[in-house]
Amino acid sequence: MVKSGKSGKRADALTASPSHLMHRVLQLALDIYAEEAGPDGPTQRQFAVLEAVSGQPGLTQTDLVRATGIDRSTLADLVTRMTAKGLLEREKSALDARAKAVRLAAAGEAVLIAARPRVEAADRRIMALMPKARREGFIELLSELAGRADAAPDLAKADAKAARKAAKEARRAVKAAEKAELKAEAAARKAGKIKKTKAPVEVEAEPALEPEPSV
Repeated sequence: MVKSGKSGKRADALTASPSHLMHRVLQLALDIYAEEAGPDGPTQRQFAVLEAVSGQPGLTQTDLVRATGIDRSTLADLVTRMTAKGLLEREKSALDARAKAVRLAAAGEAVLIAARPRVEAADRRIMALMPKARREGFIELLSELAGRADAAPDLAKADAKAARKAAKEARRAVKAAEKAELKAEAAARKAGKIKKTKAPVEVEAEPALEPEPSV
């Protein structure tokens, strides 16, 4: 017989953990996607890149990071491999000479067109796991979470900038207070309100007289 105790509490912690539950749901979604896309179809991330580039030709890799939510290093590797496969094309950006614009190649467009109905089938299977009355709210919640995730880096930078500014202002305030204090002391001395104290002069004690010898 299994006793309820710490092991039970640990299990409850998992069922109440957003990170754990989202990981499980993500794994389920990726499994369903892989089944529908098939071995010859693009991965979920490849599909996201193809769809994003199709909607806005000429995006830079920085733009694609924002559009797909894929981290910068992973995206750079992904775009390189997809370009090597002939799915994407890269050229100098018309807006930024230092950046490379990404466009959909003919092969990439063909892969995207073939993948769209499979991805839609995967999405239908995933949404079928939810009660109809909660599906719309579920999508709205996911969109809100994704939006907050996209905004998190900018918010972190803004918070760090605000903290640096506050620290700088605090240092300025301390220096200003110290300067004002020194100025007040100097003014007080000049007005004779504060007199410099002289160090006490030590007076050497006279040596004791030795008693005269008796005759």
